[in-house]
Amino acid sequence: MPQSSNIDNTLMERGMSNLFLSSSKTMSTHSSFQRSSLHITLPVESFSLSMVEESIRNAESIISKWGFDSPSINKVTSLFHGHNREEAKVFLQTVKGLRQSMHLLLSEHSASHKLVTAQSLMQVAMKRLEKELYQILSAYRDQLDPESVSGRLSGGSSNWSSSFEGEDEIVFEEESKISGNGNTKSEKFKGVALSDLKAIVDCMISCGYGEECVKIYKVVRKSVLDEGLYLLEIEQFRSSKIQKKNWEDLECMINNWVHAVNVALKTLFSAEKILSDHVFSASQRIRECCFSEITKEGAMNLLKFPELVAKSKKLPERIFPLMELYEALFDHMPDIESIFSFESTSSVKLQAHSSLVKLGESVRSILSEFESTIHKDSSKTPVPGGGIHPLTRIVMSYISSLADYSTVLSNILTDSPSQGRTQLPESHFDSPTSEDNDLTPAVSLHLAWLILVLLCKIDKKSDIYKDVSLSYLFLVNNLQFIVNKVCSTRLKIQLGQDWVIKHANKVKQYALNYQTHAWNKVISTLPVRTSQELSVEEAKSCFQRFNAAFEEAYRKQTSWIVADRKLRDDLKVSIEKKIVTAYREFYDIYLVKMTGARNLEGLVRICPDDLDNYLSDLFHGASLSSTGSTCSSPR
Repeated sequence: MPQSSNIDNTLMERGMSNLFLSSSKTMSTHSSFQRSSLHITLPVESFSLSMVEESIRNAESIISKWGFDSPSINKVTSLFHGHNREEAKVFLQTVKGLRQSMHLLLSEHSASHKLVTAQSLMQVAMKRLEKELYQILSAYRDQLDPESVSGRLSGGSSNWSSSFEGEDEIVFEEESKISGNGNTKSEKFKGVALSDLKAIVDCMISCGYGEECVKIYKVVRKSVLDEGLYLLEIEQFRSSKIQKKNWEDLECMINNWVHAVNVALKTLFSAEKILSDHVFSASQRIRECCFSEITKEGAMNLLKFPELVAKSKKLPERIFPLMELYEALFDHMPDIESIFSFESTSSVKLQAHSSLVKLGESVRSILSEFESTIHKDSSKTPVPGGGIHPLTRIVMSYISSLADYSTVLSNILTDSPSQGRTQLPESHFDSPTSEDNDLTPAVSLHLAWLILVLLCKIDKKSDIYKDVSLSYLFLVNNLQFIVNKVCSTRLKIQLGQDWVIKHANKVKQYALNYQTHAWNKVISTLPVRTSQELSVEEAKSCFQRFNAAFEEAYRKQTSWIVADRKLRDDLKVSIEKKIVTAYREFYDIYLVKMTGARNLEGLVRICPDDLDNYLSDLFHGASLSSTGSTCSSPR
């Protein structure tokens, strides 16, 4: 038998002195032990040495049975399985009683040789519990997967805090009724596993074996988490690897990440938090340490991906995947703040905020570059027929797509409004009244500004046309296209009805300017309505001038384009009212007077009924030769 000095050394090595001095305080916090049949309710002073020694002898018979040196089958079977579960309860209660006995011996009879026996028994018991802990964590890793744990413990972990102590069946029945799950047996096994885990962990920590307990727990649970991230295709992200990816592959990674981050936060990380909070409820420090070491590496890797992508080349088309990353991360920030609330996991929150900031900066940089690209467009080739400029199509398609991300843009732009745009009139971004609009003026302002930059550029490009009427028709086409695009997309919500009305009126003004320059020469060939009649020679001259002017306008304008069908029809009706009506009145009066005149067919080559046919050829972008239409003389 070792001497008393060896006893002290052994106890000091395990840190038992510090444990025992505080164990009575620790025990009071464990409800699972307060209902123990071996719980000592009398004051410490009332116990005699013989009672303590008897308690240790009783503990020896129970603990030795489950020691690994035992010749029985118990050393290869689980204590927490099937018919052994009742013995598991007795085993844990016995360990608790042994701890109390050691406490009493250390404080009252520190020279007792029974301390050596008690210490040896405690080591045997802890080795058994280490094995049981590992077996449960490993055997139930599928049943204790994050989704199952989250479903069973979130919002009701308190139900399990004392279930090991005889309340298992009650809890299982209640859980089954609540969940409505027919697989009661499976649910029961999951609940038993959770109860066993907590009971073992509480026992090991209270006996001073928290380090061994935590080591086993972290190894198994980290492997579960890492496997979950692997199945979500979350690889080890590195900046050099991200930068080498072609955009198609990177876009696939972004789409996968947007899906994976939702599963990872809602299921993997949140469940680990719930499980560690439940299992290690007896110790805030251990709970934080376990959760941090299990999740920190995986969470940091997951949340740094957006920042790495934000550093990639900033091209206009890449803004949309970046905004999807921003939206996904922004939406999950409350989850991140809640899950990683410990001080030891603050770096995870900092990484998430850093990624959000970098994404915002990248989006704003792309928007700035896009605006600059519009300014720098220097193409001087006129669009045939005054049609829609490619720049108009590209820019409006891009801006309308931006409008689909208005909520994300609101978050990105509100805190960093661009300079130089505050002078925009309010009519450019009238506050919409749509009830589903919850945007800040920053989004409306920015989109209206980009359209204004485009309009200014289109206005300059209209100067390329030498024919003034064609330059106005070019403005009509492009502004009408812009208005149509606004009205048919979410841009209308951002810019408002006043913006639409303002620019629709501008289209009408451009159309009026076109008609004035394109048809006034034709209209001016006809006499003003007065009571004074023209002579035959004057009438002949009017017919000649009208024929020449109309044929010239017709020849040019059959190759011109009005892309919008309704606008094209409206223009034709307006031109018809101005020309056909005046010409018909002149024709009906003076053709009769010219009957019998020489070369009448050459003088009057167009009849009023033909004018509608000629006007129908206009604005389709086809030349006279391709349409087959000609200005022929009346029959």
